[in-house]
Formats: sequence, structure tokens, C-alpha cells
Amino acid sequence: MAESANHTVSVVIVAWNSRDELAATIPAVLRELGEGDELVVVDNASSDRTADAVAELAPDAVLLREGENLGFAAGVNRGAEAASGDLLVLLNPDAVPRPGFREGIVRPLTDGRGWAAWQGLVTAEDGAVVNTAGGVLHFTGVAWAGGAGDPVPAGLEPREVPFLSGACLAVPRETWLRIGGFDEGYFLYHEDVEVSLRLRLEGGRVGLEPSAVVDHDYEFSATPAKYRHLERNRWTTVLRTYPGPLLAAVMPAMVATELALVVVATAGGWGRLKVAAWGDTARGLRGTLRERRAIQARRRITAGEFAAFLTPDLDSPYLGRAGRIAPLRWALRAYWAVARALIS
Repeated sequence: MAESANHTVSVVIVAWNSRDELAATIPAVLRELGEGDELVVVDNASSDRTADAVAELAPDAVLLREGENLGFAAGVNRGAEAASGDLLVLLNPDAVPRPGFREGIVRPLTDGRGWAAWQGLVTAEDGAVVNTAGGVLHFTGVAWAGGAGDPVPAGLEPREVPFLSGACLAVPRETWLRIGGFDEGYFLYHEDVEVSLRLRLEGGRVGLEPSAVVDHDYEFSATPAKYRHLERNRWTTVLRTYPGPLLAAVMPAMVATELALVVVATAGGWGRLKVAAWGDTARGLRGTLRERRAIQARRRITAGEFAAFLTPDLDSPYLGRAGRIAPLRWALRAYWAVARALIS
């Protein structure tokens, strides 16, 4: 612990009507913080007196009371701007740190691992199962929590992962400020995927530190509005971050996926919102392409190296049985093998 004490930590929580969740999270955070560390809470205009509860629970915390709901991405950026620690730790309001979290989350900064950013192990059901042990990313941009619902494995070692979960994401503050943080146009969902891919494009490595554990009070919900954000942000992320050869190779599959999703969305009652996501993507296309040029100008790895962390398998527990149909699995693997060969 003495080595990690040389670095200061700023835990940044973005809250929106999170009074009850923070009643459990804040005391656990405060027990972990050391000298020079701080808690920063951004309240996105909650209507349940969340900010007042924070002031009572953590009177020394940096509390930002926003006049409107800025969204998660912009809220994190505001919190990061107000933070002073060497290491930013983004934490969901319902992600409760386990004892030893602080020592674990600082470890990649002190042991010479060379990671650009990392996440802790996020569990659920009072630590019984994995919520995410690092994100999984399909080559069409569909993303999900890796290991979700599995028993927590014994002897889990640090490793690189395709993308980091915003539920517990750690990044040196100077790195965060250099890359400009989250893109605030995302508002909610997929911003953690996008920032992970930007770091990887620059040659950075992102990973899982399993000794830093938080237990997430998580229940998957699939509201129509969520699907609209997810679909818009999935396309925006692919268009911004995929290197040109990879983007060309996956575009036929992206179009085929869209046709399939129209059927799924119509059957699920969110067809109009799927169309709305297309409109959102189209309206933002000029800005997305402008940002793409700036992002790709900083690329330091090849398209093949970038593609190495993508998967052809749709193994997400949230996608149901469709992704495990044998002919579809074979077709996706064959397509991806050809695409990888072309871009290499």
C-alpha cells in the first residue's frame, strides 16, 4: 500500500435520482480513500434530493449541482475537470467498492504494466456472479459485458480486454484530459467503448485489474429509448474509430445487420425508434466524419492489430439464442476470416 500512496485518486460519480444507491456506495468509497484522495459527485438535476444526500454523507466531497441532466458522458467530463487526483476512477452510483479496492485500482499505475486505462472486476448479486470482466465487441460494433452472469472465477489474472466498462473505469487524469474525455454527443451508452477504442488506436493498452472489485446493483433493462441510444452510438463509434480498411471490410455485414435489426425492432415494438436512430446518425454524420479524421490521424497501429480484439461470435447473454444458431455462427466466422485476411 505504501507504493500506491504516492498517487492520489479522484473517484468520480455521476448521479441522477440516485439517492438510495449512493447511501450504500458513498460510505464504501470513503472507507477506501486515503490521504490526498477525493470523491467528486456530479448531480444531473436529480428530483429526489440526491445532492442533499451527498452533502450529508460526504461533506468534504466535491459536489457539482448541475441545472439539467447533462447525460453520463458530459457529467463525467465535468467531474474530471473538477478533479485533482493523479488517477480518475469513474464509478457508477450503484457500484459498491469491496475492501481493498483502492489498493487494487491503483496497482496498474504502480507496477509498470504500461496500460493506458483499465477497469476493476464488476460483480453482481452480492459478489456471486460477474457483471463484467471486460467488454466484448463484435466486428459490427455490437458490444456487451464479458462474462455477465457467470460465477466469479477463482484465480482471475490481470489481462487486456477489448473495451472497458464505464461502471468502474480508471485512467490517469493527464491521459483523460489529453484525449478530451468522453464525446458528449453520446449522452448515454457506448461512450466507454468509444474511448477504449480511441486509446487502442493510439497504441494504448486497456485491461482488467481483478483485485479491484465493485459490486454492481445491476438489472438489464431494454427500454425502447435505450435501443435508440445504443444503435445511434454503435454506428457513431464504428464510423469514428474503425480504420479505413476495416471499415470497408465490415460494411457489408453492417448493412446486413441493419436489415435483420429492422425485423427484430419491428417485432419488438421499437421499429420507429430504430428509424429514429438512423436519423440521429445521419444528422450527426458530418461531425462524425470530421471527428473521424482527427481520430484516425492519431492512429499508431495497423487495421489488423485493431481488429485482433474484435470477435465474430454473438455470445452475449442479452442477445438470446439467435446468435448461437450454428449456421449463423459459421457464416459470421467465415466472413470474419476473409475480412481479417483482406485487411492484413
